[in-house]
Amino acid sequence: MRIHFHRIAMLGAGLAFLLCPAVSMAIETHHPVVIYEGTPTELASASPFAQSADLWVTLQDLTRATGYVLKPQGVCRKELCFPLPKKTRSDFLVKRDSVEWFNLSAFARMLHQAVARDAQFDTWYFGPRQDTQNAFLSSLDAPNFTLPDSTGKLHSLSDFRGKKVLLITWASW
Repeated sequence: MRIHFHRIAMLGAGLAFLLCPAVSMAIETHHPVVIYEGTPTELASASPFAQSADLWVTLQDLTRATGYVLKPQGVCRKELCFPLPKKTRSDFLVKRDSVEWFNLSAFARMLHQAVARDAQFDTWYFGPRQDTQNAFLSSLDAPNFTLPDSTGKLHSLSDFRGKKVLLITWASW
């Protein structure tokens, strides 16, 4: 009896979907998702530049997704500000139908920031800026450890303090 009721419920839901164009349009409408600094943000507006390989976002979406704001001195976030080159400003900013669009992909290229796109799901991932990629390594200290060499003699990392050390590791997985 449950199976029969389940089939009727599915049939009813399917008919409601076909008979209600507003519902089907709402389901088909989607906006790109930007993952910036590990935080996903669905953009409020889809880009009018459908044929572009770049991601164009409104200035509001730029701020919501990345925290950056367009100012006269450039694209800024807190005390960090990146001036846009005057000669190529049109590569970054375009006004269409009273909406100003920002080329987030071009901005990432200017900052040497890696970008990956999943076209099927219209999702864009922006990696860390090049100047911050290895910033944590300057303060990273390796813990001391002791391992045997091929003859069984023990060596500690601290024995090589002040010398350059190349560690080669291997794992079976």
